[in-house]
Amino acid sequence: MRVETFLRQSAATGPDRIAIVADGARLSYAELDAKSDRLAAALAAEGVSRGDRVVVFMENVWETAVAIFAVLKAGAVFCPVNPQLKTDGVGLILRDCRPSAVLTQEKFLDVCARASSDLLSPLLLIAARATGALPADVLAFEALIADDGSGVLPEAGGEDDLAMIIYTSGSTGRPKGVMMTHASMDAASSSIASYLENTAEDIVLGVLPLSFTYGLYQLLVAVRVGARLVLEKNFAFPHAILEKARAEGVTGLPLVPTIAAMLLSMKDLAPSPLPALRYLTNAAAPLPPAHVEGLQKLFPGAKLYCMYGLTECARAAYLPPEELDRRPGSVGQAIPGTQAVVLDEAGQLVGPGTVGELVVRGPHLMRGYWENPEATDAVLRPGPKPGEKQLYTGDLFRTDADGFLYFVSRKDDMLKIKGEKVAPRQVEAALCECPGVVEAVAFGRPDPILGLALHAAVVVSDPAPTEREIIRHCARILPDFMVPKSIEFRAELPKTASGKVLRRLAVEAGE
Repeated sequence: MRVETFLRQSAATGPDRIAIVADGARLSYAELDAKSDRLAAALAAEGVSRGDRVVVFMENVWETAVAIFAVLKAGAVFCPVNPQLKTDGVGLILRDCRPSAVLTQEKFLDVCARASSDLLSPLLLIAARATGALPADVLAFEALIADDGSGVLPEAGGEDDLAMIIYTSGSTGRPKGVMMTHASMDAASSSIASYLENTAEDIVLGVLPLSFTYGLYQLLVAVRVGARLVLEKNFAFPHAILEKARAEGVTGLPLVPTIAAMLLSMKDLAPSPLPALRYLTNAAAPLPPAHVEGLQKLFPGAKLYCMYGLTECARAAYLPPEELDRRPGSVGQAIPGTQAVVLDEAGQLVGPGTVGELVVRGPHLMRGYWENPEATDAVLRPGPKPGEKQLYTGDLFRTDADGFLYFVSRKDDMLKIKGEKVAPRQVEAALCECPGVVEAVAFGRPDPILGLALHAAVVVSDPAPTEREIIRHCARILPDFMVPKSIEFRAELPKTASGKVLRRLAVEAGE
């Protein structure tokens, strides 16, 4: 199924249902469908053709949802770009994917102009939310979605067409464009909707950026099942956002560890602040066990789904909520319709407790990295069946006796301390179990005696533990070689917009 069909079907079965709530606006499914139709026709009239790339450089506003589905209806490929990126970051993506158009907001026009100054081909710019007259070479989003009845939609393509190129965060190097087909996004969204048991009655709070996979799939899954998505630009004002979520009757709350930490640090927040909440999800980075316990107490009537995903396949594993207490720290097993196994360096299955690389198979995998065959071949390798590809994630995992998965570390993050291999994630989980520690990052620094010594940086709440108290806490529950030599106190840790701690920047900030 093509992704825009999600919207077609939901608009046909529930035209008056509210699809998007954002900035005081409430769009029904019929309105979302009609507005994206008109924008798609306008894009086609302006020369956007099947297979063209169209950058969507917007915040979490209702126009973003219209833009995404319009690009797909025009037969083109949407490229969501993080609105926090500056000129250099945007320019890198524009030069890489060579879009025919950019859909953005007036506030980002200067960035777009500077970022596109060295492009060889002219760029169609369409801006939303204009507060005054737009430059002569920029089209007004609002004018293009006006209903004049003259637009003609191009013929639909096939489900094997590219639907999206989404760029990795670049936290470990140059960002790569992940190519996703309609079929792979259909498979991923169907699987997610099935295990979360999403229906048209769900109301999901979307505070995660639509420019990142985790946030984007809140939109895709909601539209697929005909649910409502309540969009917020971020979680900077938690009290106000929770009040709105309560008023809307939110049933689904996707979060990342940063949001979990903010919720758990709100001293005046009583249990069950969202009475209608049915479930919470976590992805992007693992939740420390202490946060899991805290969220269960804060939202006692809601199910918590701990998940593991990556841009190259959206989701790979989830832990059924009923397994949370029995398998602390696990991200579960492969999502429905897929496979996830742990292999050694020879490509053989490892036994329970043995660390290896997680390898994922299924219809939800990316096609590859945009115009980067070497990087593609490094991670998409032949699978057990003829013609099949499997994704080597670069993440180290182990399993328990029942095959449930436990994240250990990124391959590149493993440290050698006192002759022992140390996974920073295990140290960070222990640190977050210390009362008063909200967030933590563990890392190695050169040491004249040890070669490499383990250190940590933490964000704490009030009352704050001392460095000695934190180290003594770690010494009680960790082997000696995993106890940090020192603790640095930070006001915050540097993160990507999707909530992942930028370990390299966290280390550099303390140097």
